[in-house]
Order: sequence, then C-alpha cells, then structure tokens
Amino acid sequence: MVRIALLGNPNTGKSTLFNCLTGLRQKVGNYPGVTVQRKVGRMIYGKNIAEIIDLPGTYSLAADSPDERVVVDALLGEMETVERPDLVLFIADATNLQRNLFLAYQTAQLGIPMVVAVNHWDSARKKNIRIDIAGLKQALGVPVVPISAARAEGITELKEVVAAALVSKPHLIEAKWPESVEKALDAARAALPESVRGLASRAVLHRSVFDEDRSFFVRHGVSPQQASAAIDAGRQMLFKGGLNPGNAETVLLYREIKERIAPCIEIDTTRSSSGSESIDSILTHKVWGLFAFLGLMYVVFQSVYSWAGPFMDLIDAGKGMIQDQVGSWLVQWPMLQSLATDGIVEGVGAVFIFLPQILILFFFITLLEDTGYMARAAFLMDKLFSWCGLSGKSFVPLLSSYACAIPGVMATRTIQDPKARIITILLAPFMSCSARLPVYVLMIGAFIEPSYGAAVAGATLFAMHFVGLLVAMPFVYVANKYILKIPPQTFVLEMPSYQVPKVRDVLLRMYNQGKEFVKNAGTVIFAITIVIWALLYFPRSEEVAESVTADFAAAQASELGVEQAEALALLESDEELADALDRRIASAYVEQSYLGRIGKTVQPVFAWAGFDWKITVGVIASFPAREVIISTLGIIYSLGGDVDEESGDLRDVMANQKWQEGEKAGQPIFTIPVVSAIMVFFALCQQCGATVAVISQETSWRYGLFSFVFMTTLAWIAAIVVYQVGSLL
Repeated sequence: MVRIALLGNPNTGKSTLFNCLTGLRQKVGNYPGVTVQRKVGRMIYGKNIAEIIDLPGTYSLAADSPDERVVVDALLGEMETVERPDLVLFIADATNLQRNLFLAYQTAQLGIPMVVAVNHWDSARKKNIRIDIAGLKQALGVPVVPISAARAEGITELKEVVAAALVSKPHLIEAKWPESVEKALDAARAALPESVRGLASRAVLHRSVFDEDRSFFVRHGVSPQQASAAIDAGRQMLFKGGLNPGNAETVLLYREIKERIAPCIEIDTTRSSSGSESIDSILTHKVWGLFAFLGLMYVVFQSVYSWAGPFMDLIDAGKGMIQDQVGSWLVQWPMLQSLATDGIVEGVGAVFIFLPQILILFFFITLLEDTGYMARAAFLMDKLFSWCGLSGKSFVPLLSSYACAIPGVMATRTIQDPKARIITILLAPFMSCSARLPVYVLMIGAFIEPSYGAAVAGATLFAMHFVGLLVAMPFVYVANKYILKIPPQTFVLEMPSYQVPKVRDVLLRMYNQGKEFVKNAGTVIFAITIVIWALLYFPRSEEVAESVTADFAAAQASELGVEQAEALALLESDEELADALDRRIASAYVEQSYLGRIGKTVQPVFAWAGFDWKITVGVIASFPAREVIISTLGIIYSLGGDVDEESGDLRDVMANQKWQEGEKAGQPIFTIPVVSAIMVFFALCQQCGATVAVISQETSWRYGLFSFVFMTTLAWIAAIVVYQVGSLL
C-alpha cells in the first residue's frame, strides 16, 4: 500500500481535507514513543487504496516542538510503524499562499515527491485574490490543484492528480541559495553519506534538527561526532559568508518564494475591509472581546451541563436495568452478584456516563475551531496568561478541562516549551470538571439554598467553578518565577478566516475523541472501580448481618409492641421493612469494610476540617472518581447506592445527621462551614485516577504522583482553613 503524508500549516483545512479523502476509514492513536496524536486513514482512488497520514500542523521543520519532531521523523521514515511516505500532499491556504509555501520548500530538501493542494479557493475569490494555477505549477515544478475542502470541491480532481503523481513522482523545485549558502551546504553534505545529506542540510540551517535527531545519523552509520563536525563546518562557512544560521533560511527562503510566486498572485488592494475584519474589531477588542468570550463560554458550559443531563440519565437508567437483570441471574451467589453489579457493570457505567459531556464539549470546541473563533479566544487569553509565564496556547487545554481534565491534558501537545507544557498539564486538573458538579449540587441544594435562597445558591455554584483556577494561578506564578523559570513565550498565531463548519467534520471529531476517552481513560476508571468495590465489599462476615438484623428486629418489636420473633416474621412478609433492613446491613458492611476501617483510621486527620468518619469514607472512596461520593454516602446512610445528587431523601438524612459522641455530641454535622469545606476540598483535590494515569502517560509517573500529592495536600489545608475560619464567623 502506498503511503501519502498530508502536510501543512495549522488552520489551512488539513483535517477537513483528511476527512474528505478518508471518510470513516481512519484510526486515531499516538506515534510510537511520543504523545503526539497520530491520525491515519485510507483513501480509495480507482481500484487502489492509499494510506494517508495526517501529520501535525506545523509552520516549519525546525524540530523545536514534539509536533515538529514527529513531522520530521515521519517524513524521514525514522519512526516505528511509520515508513517513509511515497508522496507528500501539501495543503496551502490560498489567502496566505506565500507564507504557507515556506514549509513546502523546507520539505523539498528531504527529496520526497509532492503535490500541492491550494485550499480555501472560495475564500480567495471572495477576497479578490486571483491565482494563476498554470503559472504556479511551472514555478513550483509540481502539480497544483485548487480545492475548497469545506465544500468538497475539487476533491475528485485532486485524487486523480495524486494517483498520477504516485507514478510520475514530481519533485518541487528546490530554492536557489546564494553561493555562500550553497558552499556551506555542499561542505556539510560532502563529508557525509548520501543517506543523511538531506537532514544534514536542514541541520546546517537549524542546529536543533541535529540535536533532536542524532539517532537518525547513528542508524545510518554516522557517528554523532562526525555528523556534528560536518554540520558545524557548514555553519561556520555561513558565518564567514556574513550570514546568521539562525535566520538565514527564513530571510533567504521567503525572498526566493516571493520572487517565484508573486507573479502568480494578483490581489485587489482597493477592496474595503472584509466581514472578518469587522467582526474581529469586536471579538478581539481588549474589553468587548473579553465580554463576548465570557458570554460565549457561559453558553457553552450551560449547554454542556443541560444537554448532557437527559443522556446521562438515560445511561444511568440503562445501567440500573442491566444491574437489576444481572443481579437476578446471580442471586444465589452474593459475592459474584456484587462483583458483577457493583463492580463490573458499575465500572462500565462510570466510563460511559461521562460520554455525553465529552461529546457535547468537543461538539462546541470543533465548532469554535472550524469557525475560526478559537484562534481569537487564544489571542485574548494570551494577555491574561502572560503574567504567570504561560501563553494563549494554554487556553484550549484549560478550557477543555472544564468538562474533563483528560482531553485537556491531551490538548497540551501543541505547546512547544516543555516547561510551559508541564505547568499547563499540572494546572488542568484544577479546572472544575463536570465530575465535581454532583458534589456542588448536593451540598448547595441541601444546605445553601434552604438557608440563603436560590440567588445565593446559583452564585455559589458559579463561584465554585473558579476556585481551582484562582487558587492555582499564584502557584503557577511562583513555580515559573523561582523554580522552572519559563522564558517568555513567543505566541505565533494565525487568524484564520471565518468559515461555516462542516457537519461531517464535527461528527468525526466527536466520534474520535469519544472513542479515545473510552479506550484510554475508560480502562483506568474501570480498573479503579473494581478495586474500590473490593475495598468496600471485604471482609464480609455473616455476623455483621446477624447483629444488624437482631437490632433491627428488636427495634421493630419495641415500636410495634410485639415479640422479637413476630418482628422477624414481619420482616419476611413486609417488603418495605425488608428493604430498610437490607440498606441497614449494607451500611454496616461498609462501616466494617477495609475502606470503612481506613476511613475511621484517618478521620482524625480530617476532623480539623469538620469531617466525621462517614464523610471521610466518602472522600476516600471518591479518590478514583469524584462522583463516587454520592453513591457511597447513599450506602452509608442506608439509602442504597442508587441515589443521586437530586435525591430528597439523601439531603434530608444529611441535614439530620448529628455528632454521636465527643464535645460536639448532639450538634449537626453538616453546618455551613463543613459544607463549604467539603466543596473546597473537592474543588482542589486530585480525585480522578484516570487523570493521574493520563498525566503520567503524557509526562511521567513522577509528575502524575506529584499532581496527586500536591493537589490532595492543598485541598486538605484549604478545607481546614475554610472550616476553621467559617466556624469563627
């Protein structure tokens, strides 16, 4: 099967073209050894099939970021499972043709056949930009096809041209360098074998190429010392010729592109300002743009919460039906029944319950990206993030983290500086993800709203979504200022023209991101759910059930004025009393379980925050996944594990809980300071095993462990401060 590499700058419509060429015949994963996303699809042309690799969007082959290094290695065929492509399908934006072709000329130095697709042809016509395609073909020396990927125009012709190019193998005419540059490149190439000369030429102009790809030379029988000597000799010749290797390629190549391409492009400069410019005067304004952004984000997240609700309820109801059915099959084997219903089915449900929010979030993110607004939002956020050492590139990951930190952490792959990327990854879990919402709703609905009204309750819910961000940003500033010392981030951003999103692209993005979440995070969530089930289930002594049954029967006998034997008989015939007894037994089992014992052991540590042992058990049980605390509290309070944050019974029981012993005996457990401490703890704590796993996957287990320890410690301290200060007021 022939291999075609799809290459281009960001925001040129590369992903849209990839979807047009491959449809649903695509697979998403990571490149081996790195965390850069890899998209591969199959294009059918005639009776043949070609594999298309959608390389990360990049502005150059300088190999300064993980994305750029992947592009270089993939083009050279130096990655496992990624062979050197037979053809490069280069996509350029018709409205920014000269700048886009800089990357094409860099790629030409690697000696790979090329076809150029000029996208956004319709936008160029609207802007009165006329491009001479025949002249452009002659200037570049390769086939050039005008297309509009968003409208699927020109795709058939492009496939035909690609099929012909796979046979004729056209090469883009390389730039004609000044004599001093040619001598420098020839000197480096002459000292090295032919198999590495292409990359050596790139390394003379960009030393970082060699620093990142030393292994390439070694694999081709060239020692790093020999390669370094040849490259340095070439760079010295550039210096002697009066050129700075750091910017020689940029200056000279753009000059060459302008001389070759400018005659092929005619732009009507008399036109009035475009609609995009008029809209940008508002959306990128330092004041009105920020208001527009906040309003749009409110609509997005309100939609994520409200739209996802019915689907999440449907999934939850389906999970309950499956649990009931499976439980009825295994009623003769209690432990197996519990494993199947509370472990396996619950674990699968814990994964799929988040899918609606993930899908809806990426629906909006794709809309914002494809319309062109996301670049404007990143531009606005760059000013807000710069004071703590971050740039606007951190905006999208942090925005994604408000629905789920997992896609947010994965979205940091576009950040070049490794220190800035790590800081953004560690900051992402502080964003108030959707899993925290049930805790906020339960506490606010049960205690804040009855005491202070709906207005204060709504304001509290809104404020809780920003607690993590407000607390974390000063730590980011300190880490940048005194520890990591991140250099000022150069934020290069292209403002794409506004476009109408393509429905198929939006749906494909939702599908791929949902599948990746289930595959990567779902396995971890499922495994952790099984572990928590085991800690809650064992040990399972029959003596506990017998003791609870005897006490319950005695209480019923006393209340009804009958003998205990009659009360026991009544339990067997009265379904409501039997259910109440089952819930009491389940609660007692939780108290005697390994997790219950752990909770009682560590409760003195949380006592400073006003937590009793039941709250502590709920907190510990929710470390793998925050939302678990709701069902855990339902079991502990003898209401069953199927309660949710809207349950009136759970709210009533919590409101009536009192301390049983100690100096607080008889006082309510859930006071406003305690409730506030619980919400702050959940806002700051790293209670998501899947997020820890993804952080470790994207960086290392050291950072995953640091995130867990730091956020948990910070949450514990903050909860204590909130409770102690609140108790004094």
